[in-house]
Amino acid sequence: MRVERDFSKKTSSKVSRKLIIQIPCHNEEAQLAETLGDLPREVPGFDSVEWLIIDDGSTDRTVEVARECGVDHVIQLGHNRGLATAFMRGLEAAVKLGADVIVNTDGDNQYSAKNIPDLTVPILEGEAQIVVGARPISTIAHFSPLKRSLQKLGSLMVRIASGTDIVDAPSGFRAIHRDAAMRLYVFGAYTYTLETIIQAGRQGIPIVSVPVEVNAPTRESRLIKSIPQYIRRSVVTMFRILVLYKPLKVFTLMALITALPGIAAYIRFLIFYFSGQGGGNVQSLVIGAALIAVGAIFFMGGLLADLISANRTLLAEIRSRQIQAEIERAG
Repeated sequence: MRVERDFSKKTSSKVSRKLIIQIPCHNEEAQLAETLGDLPREVPGFDSVEWLIIDDGSTDRTVEVARECGVDHVIQLGHNRGLATAFMRGLEAAVKLGADVIVNTDGDNQYSAKNIPDLTVPILEGEAQIVVGARPISTIAHFSPLKRSLQKLGSLMVRIASGTDIVDAPSGFRAIHRDAAMRLYVFGAYTYTLETIIQAGRQGIPIVSVPVEVNAPTRESRLIKSIPQYIRRSVVTMFRILVLYKPLKVFTLMALITALPGIAAYIRFLIFYFSGQGGGNVQSLVIGAALIAVGAIFFMGGLLADLISANRTLLAEIRSRQIQAEIERAG
């Protein structure tokens, strides 16, 4: 259900506030006009609303359709670089164009544009810097029972990994404050949805969910071509994100899983040794030593990865300040 709020008191002292709605696109010629036709040009709490298209190497008339529909800004990446790259390029461009808040949506008109004001409410009221639209997963007709279960399981894993309370982690319908946009950076090319939530939790960026509606599907999903592929990619993505952002915990767990059987093998050898049968159980000693050595390697790898992770956080902060400096010089 859409929530109506009164923004008059919230915005009276603000001189000017800009919202940019960005849409990463790859060959969306057939759906884009309908998507843009639903987008608002006025949103409560904002003095101006602009549209930004990030063309991710489309080979059809996506860019021409965008311009015909009155899009304010078009960024062309030249060749297909993936959804995550297009998303990040859009955030950076929107911030440099003076956006106070950026709303990201899909070119296939999956999300209901009438919920855009709902996404911006928690940011305007200072409750959050990232707002994720939570789809009604349980009631979406074109989602199979297996897909619904996988979506919920994936969101649960992200909540555990990020320490946040996001209901629908794979949702790309979200609003982002400019300060949060400058602090985010996605390292993967497949998708940005999970990684940005874990980043927000790690960096202490306030993030909340609001319920949103969806439209009937206009085309097949390009990210989910089959359930086995979706499961495989999701597992790999989650593991990769955990290694990136919680390396010491991941490698310590791997070290324990490897070393504990080695310790058990040592104990087994000692039991046989003190019972006078140690000569025939030297293999336990060898296997135990090998497993403990591998566990030690995993742990040392975790220490090194943790140091690299801290350096990555510092680089992200430097990047944020560079973008801010560019904006100030341009202004």
